[in-house]
Amino acid sequence: MSALLEVRRVTLADPLTGPLVRELTHEYVTRYGPGGHQEMSRFPDSEFEAPDGVLLLLLADGEPVAGGAYRRYDERTAELKRMWTHSAHRRRGLARRVLAELELAAEAAGYRRIFLTTGPRQPEAKGLYLATGYTPLFDLDRDPTVFAPLPFEKHLPLRQLPRKAPTP
Repeated sequence: MSALLEVRRVTLADPLTGPLVRELTHEYVTRYGPGGHQEMSRFPDSEFEAPDGVLLLLLADGEPVAGGAYRRYDERTAELKRMWTHSAHRRRGLARRVLAELELAAEAAGYRRIFLTTGPRQPEAKGLYLATGYTPLFDLDRDPTVFAPLPFEKHLPLRQLPRKAPTP
């Protein structure tokens, strides 16, 4: 399926983000109670737009199936937010694809580190970040009843990005 996916940069005002916003809000409220809806409005939409941020969607036949975003955390760090896979398309590697695309976009924008937090009631997210090379900034053996965010980081490779050839 991933070979047929289109990666599209959008803003939160784009109608294509509707499923992402609705499903993420539902997930947060279901897992964390009525206050969960506040996560989607915690940051201004403009923080997920160029030049400091990005919102990416994966589209299959023009329909959004997964997405994610980053915003500036500090001068060298992008903070991942809004990671989402449509409920009908889970367990197909789409979150890994979104994560890889966000990492590439962040690196191209000059970021050298990714930071993120996920919630203690999102074990699949914790597993994804551990499986994709993120370092937990918390004790993996901590008491599972402790209700606190789970922070992670990943340092981006310092590879030489291709340069545009000078125009004659």
